[in-house]
Amino acid sequence: MTETNTPDVIIIGAGHNGLVCACYLAAAGLKTHVVERRSVVGGAAVTEEFHPGFRNSTASYTVSLLNPKVIKDLDLYNNGLKVVERDISNFWPLGAEQGAYLKLTFDQARNKEEFARISKKDAEALPAYYDAIDEAAEVLRGLVLEIPPNLGGGLSDIWRAMKTGNRIRALKTKGQRLVIDLFTKSAAEFLKGYFEHPSIIGAFAFDGIVGAYASPYAAGTAYVLLHHVFGEVNGKKGRWGHAIGGMGAITAAMRRVAEARGVTVTTDAPVAAVLIENGRAAGVKLENGEIVRARAVAANVNPKLLLTKLIGADALAADFRKRMENYVCGSGTFRMNVALSELPQFSCLPTDGPGEHHRSGIVIGPTVDYLDRAWLDAKIHGWSKEPIVEMLIPSTMDDSLAPEGKHVASLFCQQFAPELPDGASWDDKREAAAETIIETVTKYAPNFKASIIAKQIHSPLDLERKFGLVGGDIMHGRLSLDQMFSTRPQPGYADYRMPVKGLYLCGSGAHPGGGVTGAPGHNAAKVIISDFRARRMPG
Repeated sequence: MTETNTPDVIIIGAGHNGLVCACYLAAAGLKTHVVERRSVVGGAAVTEEFHPGFRNSTASYTVSLLNPKVIKDLDLYNNGLKVVERDISNFWPLGAEQGAYLKLTFDQARNKEEFARISKKDAEALPAYYDAIDEAAEVLRGLVLEIPPNLGGGLSDIWRAMKTGNRIRALKTKGQRLVIDLFTKSAAEFLKGYFEHPSIIGAFAFDGIVGAYASPYAAGTAYVLLHHVFGEVNGKKGRWGHAIGGMGAITAAMRRVAEARGVTVTTDAPVAAVLIENGRAAGVKLENGEIVRARAVAANVNPKLLLTKLIGADALAADFRKRMENYVCGSGTFRMNVALSELPQFSCLPTDGPGEHHRSGIVIGPTVDYLDRAWLDAKIHGWSKEPIVEMLIPSTMDDSLAPEGKHVASLFCQQFAPELPDGASWDDKREAAAETIIETVTKYAPNFKASIIAKQIHSPLDLERKFGLVGGDIMHGRLSLDQMFSTRPQPGYADYRMPVKGLYLCGSGAHPGGGVTGAPGHNAAKVIISDFRARRMPG
């Protein structure tokens, strides 16, 4: 018999997916307890003060992929969440001279005019590209909240496989070819089917390497591109936005909902191990020695961390454990936040005050070959001599983040090796890498370096230590054909059920992968609730 105070489910990690999972479980009547290693909830979706008076989203930094069903089911907008849209999508400085830039807006007619300044032929190709991406994005949206079929599974898996196949068969031949291309080709190869100018190819290829430690010419990066364009903001597809108060406002709203539904959330409670008794998960042991029992355990952590560190080796088949040891992590990400005395002024587009480009994603990555060289540099030297940088300045949309007249900026930087060559440590190299980033931005915005009041640095090692992101991987594992959908995190375990009975994966290491979507938490909760209703749990 279980103890009367034993929860039905204990969730490891109060990141956004853990909180989403908890909300759904509680709504289904399951007693749920979330334990979080840090003193704050949110995981990588958190807002912190990094310098007196300056607050920013510390890791995750922008809104688009948060699933509309999750927003509705958790009633997040009535629990404190407000999302404002960017003025335009992205801005690329292409050089130091005035006019050397590219803007991507939310208006297709305007985009044709914008792109025509660089390539009239590519501008004419835009509608066909948008049509293709929209069609593929609709297919992906239809799969996001689906439970993937397990390879070699039973009748339920066969049924789910048929449903997935029917979505593809419903497309015309051209659409089927498109989906195959996006799941197999490189971003650069796919884009060259539409465009020819290296800056335009590079502009779109950027989404193909976000969170992927890879060249834009690497097979599979076309899918990563698609993964970043299927979102929406305030019901508008393909939009990007900012959560007022930073990304922590999302998870703060989720916590309010969870606790209102009866969920217990405990912070400063790092987990040392998952308890396994009689061949099934029976709770967790905290690092302070405390035992917290439960009828099931859901883990909102990287599956490599879960299955090679928190689970004893004797609980898993040797071949499965070996596969998990070889599970590929490392997104090449280096994150900085900076406090600024003034807005950066770009030589290519100087302004007297905030321009629409200051309220967009500002991407330093002027050509597709620049993106490729950045990865090659990182492979050889550990980080790029000219890194790829996406800058957001959320204080232009949210005056709660910085003192009046001052600003905060997020710098999401690629390509930085998860492990440095020759045994070097990121602890010794982080400042030098940060200086490289600052100098790179200053080439395009000459006042940038002098305007920095303070900076917060997160190397790949810092991201792992602080947020539990193995190898600094923001996706909880590479998004590649061998680690996605029915093979995520491993073939046979794509349905959120792990090899130990009563153990579930509810984080980004499960389908559909990384980003602040809430989808893995939603899907895992659906499976857990089904198992409880089928009386597959003890007690």
